[in-house]
Order: sequence, then C-alpha cells, then structure tokens
Amino acid sequence: MRKDVSVIEIDSWKAFRRHLENDSLRSWAFRGQANAEWNLFSTLSRYLMTFGVHPKAWVQQESRILRIFRRKAHLLTTHLPLDKDSLEWLAFMQHHGAPTRLLDFTWSPYVAAFFALERATADAAVWAICPPLLNSGRTARPSQISRPGEIGPWIKGNYENYFLPGEHRVVVIGEPHRMNERLVAQSGTFLMPGRLDEPVETTISEQYGKDALIKFVLRTKKIRAEAMERLYAMNITNATLFPGIDGLARSLAYELEFHWAFNPRTNVVYPGYRNE
Repeated sequence: MRKDVSVIEIDSWKAFRRHLENDSLRSWAFRGQANAEWNLFSTLSRYLMTFGVHPKAWVQQESRILRIFRRKAHLLTTHLPLDKDSLEWLAFMQHHGAPTRLLDFTWSPYVAAFFALERATADAAVWAICPPLLNSGRTARPSQISRPGEIGPWIKGNYENYFLPGEHRVVVIGEPHRMNERLVAQSGTFLMPGRLDEPVETTISEQYGKDALIKFVLRTKKIRAEAMERLYAMNITNATLFPGIDGLARSLAYELEFHWAFNPRTNVVYPGYRNE
C-alpha cells in the first residue's frame, strides 16, 4: 500500500459507525472490497492485464466491445440507453456484467460494508473518496450545469476524447442522467479513471492529494458477524441491492447464517423462543 494513502484499521462495528458517520465524510462515496490487499482496478483493467492483451490494443478493444454491445443489445431488450450517451451505455454494460473502466461506488457506507464483508474471509476494505476534490471543487452531476472545459464523461464526446485514449491521469466520479434500477437500489455512482494501467488509488493520491482518499481496513474475523447482522436488520441484503429473482437467490446464502429464533453459529436459542 502506498504510504501517501490514509489507512484506518477497523476492528468493531461500533468503530466503523463512529468513523463513517463522522460529518467530515458527509457526501463522500464508498466502495467495499472483500480483500484489503486488492488495488482499485476496474474489471476492464483486470481483464486486459490478466489475459495479456497488448497495451497498444487496449483502446481498440475497449472501443470494440462497446460497439458490439450497442449493435446487439436491441435484440435482447427494449430499454436502451440514449444513442450518444456513452456513460449510460457503459453503466448499462456494467449492470449486465461486461468489463468496463467504471468502478462501482455508493453514497452509503453501509452498502459498501455489505459488499466488503458478505463473502470476505480475509481482511476486507471500504474505500472512501472525496468527490469535490476529484471534480475540481464540486460534486459534478449530469443534472447540474456543466462548466466550460469540464471533462466529465456525462458530457457528449468526453469519454471518447479524455478517457478512451488512456493517456490522461485523471479520475472523475458521477453517474448517468438516467439511472437504472440497480443504481437506485444501491445508492450507486461510478468512478471513471483515465488510465487503465495503474491503480486508481495511485492516480488519486498523486493527482488530487492524500485528503481525497481513505482506506478503511476491516478486520473481518472481529467485525463480520455483528456487521452482517446489523446490515440485515437495516434491510441491506442482496435481495434489496439487486432487485429481481437473481438478487433474491443470492441473498439466501446469508440466510444460512441467520435465524430470528436462535444463533445458527452457536445453536443457542434467543430469550423468548423455544428450541423446538
């Protein structure tokens, strides 16, 4: 881990809430990862590097999969993004499992904690990003008036000019003007890096300073049991975060660990219930 990235270790649910509910983190965005050792790389970055695609072909191949998806998606759904809105198309691709340069973030630290801890066995992480520092003094959204020279990908042509070439060491945060159901359910937003060949935390720390990024390391063995129970009580589950039958099916894994009447880990019955 880079020495210029702030790291805070969390070993209890109480400590997590104390840190993440601090007013100094108001309006920050969060991302949960099941392993604290993982860097912040997009699925597109990981795929290109893992399977040895030559760096000189990255621009062509990224452009190619977007073009393929745009040409064929109409055969499978009638709810399509706006034709010229590349960010909405990338969000749509991300939603359905395609590798893109987008990194999923959420405005909720609790949603991020769920994604970090749900399947974690090693120490997990919740990354916190300060949008105003990334977006030149304001949280840029497509619903706001854009300023001259702004490079957000929600502006027509900016994805192709500033991000697709892979030459600009920049990271922005925002979401499409038209949001899909999953983005709404997860209070979601996206981080988009200009470079695919370096971790996002490297770009942020070097381009925007140490104050733009915090890494909370969650000691999974100490925090997970209570955290998952509290998140369940807050109705933060796969069933609510991924609307539809697939999310319902995914949510059943945690149901193996939970019961209202007794603790499945210890088989101890809660007060007021009978073991029958």
